[in-house]
Amino acid sequence: MTLIILLAVASGMALSAQAAINGRLGARVGVIESALLTFAMGTVITGLLIFFFEPSYDATLLTVPKWQLAGALFGIVYMIVMVAAVPKVGVTIATVATILGQMSMSLVIDTLGWLGNAPIELNYWRLAAMACIALALVCIYLANQQPASTAQETELKEEPLHVS
Repeated sequence: MTLIILLAVASGMALSAQAAINGRLGARVGVIESALLTFAMGTVITGLLIFFFEPSYDATLLTVPKWQLAGALFGIVYMIVMVAAVPKVGVTIATVATILGQMSMSLVIDTLGWLGNAPIELNYWRLAAMACIALALVCIYLANQQPASTAQETELKEEPLHVS
């Protein structure tokens, strides 16, 4: 269990690095082209992983319920929004906002047992974690606003007003 949590943390770190890199790339070549590169490379690498390492299963992509294929569409939305958002708001705000969205939806899915998942009771600890993520987003947003206003105040203090 600890290993899988550590791997999830590492994959989150990789997503932040990916967001930073794709954000820069998207600002230079376009949001959609950057997303296309990511999905094209992902397709090739995933195809190789399937060919060499994936065991066989009873179901195929053609035989599973079609709603289960919708997850791929959500990946496209995530990629395009992150590539567009990172150059405008930075990696931290874009990532924490994404985590807040993930936490919100995952609490709903867990609590109601949606999409074939076993229900997990909503409790104060889960709500407190949600509040902490929301507070983190607010704090990071305010921290990003702080340097600009401090610099402006310093400029105003240093320059005397000239009245003509």
